[in-house]
Amino acid sequence: MDRQTRWSTLFFITITVFIGLLMFLPLKGLLYSKSGDMYYEYYSHIYLIPLVSAYLLFNRREEIWKTIKTASAAGLSLAALGIIGYGAAKAQGSSLTLIDAASWQMASLLTAWLGAFLFFFGARAFQAGLFPLLFLFFTVPLPTILMEALIHALQVGSSWTTALIFSLLGTSYFQEGFIFHMGKVTIEVAKQCSGIRSSMAMVITGVLAAHLFLRRPWSKFLLMLTILPITIFKNGLRIVILTMLAIHVDERFLTGGFLHKSGGFLFYLPGLAIFGGILVLLRKMERA
Repeated sequence: MDRQTRWSTLFFITITVFIGLLMFLPLKGLLYSKSGDMYYEYYSHIYLIPLVSAYLLFNRREEIWKTIKTASAAGLSLAALGIIGYGAAKAQGSSLTLIDAASWQMASLLTAWLGAFLFFFGARAFQAGLFPLLFLFFTVPLPTILMEALIHALQVGSSWTTALIFSLLGTSYFQEGFIFHMGKVTIEVAKQCSGIRSSMAMVITGVLAAHLFLRRPWSKFLLMLTILPITIFKNGLRIVILTMLAIHVDERFLTGGFLHKSGGFLFYLPGLAIFGGILVLLRKMERA
């Protein structure tokens, strides 16, 4: 490593620490808030994303280091864009919700950090580390409007799947939107039951799996297309199983049992198994 590279790395590490501290402020406010923002609990995965990105960057360190050459104009432009965005987010102040403020600020700070990387290490190094660098954007919370739209889509899909499974099982029900009436038991596919957390986990897992195990764009695209149907099917299956247990065993399966409150990971595993099978099939198709 020559002298210029050492100085570039030192300055970049300093900038990384500074930006990391700035990013921690909205992140801390989001993850530990008790203000009633209903979405803050969906982002417990954020802490893992930088570790995965760091590991992927470490694996590509030889490609990155051998191509280091500063790109001042492009890097400064990208960094300036991020700084302007961060300043605009801070200027909005209390007019933004907690999650929207965190989303805007963190996206802007990440953009500025990518600009610093591009400035110090150049376009070729940036391209060599492009996936782990962009993977960091999974730390950015979804704005409220996008989260609402995604949750509504999952509610619609889960309700449709639940109704289909009930029909296949011969279970009588009366449906009003997201509400199902079955004798003494009434269930609602509420926002908290939409499967949003497992959907986000599946998307992150899918993007990582596509990068690590698939090579062709078409196969990666097909793999990502399977995520939503798998998540909806898994969520509908969970709703039906809990409902049938409540009807035939104990109503507490729906009102406060372990499977209702904390058993989501048990139903995530079948979805993950289906996803893994599709991944294996796509790998075989690539080889063929």
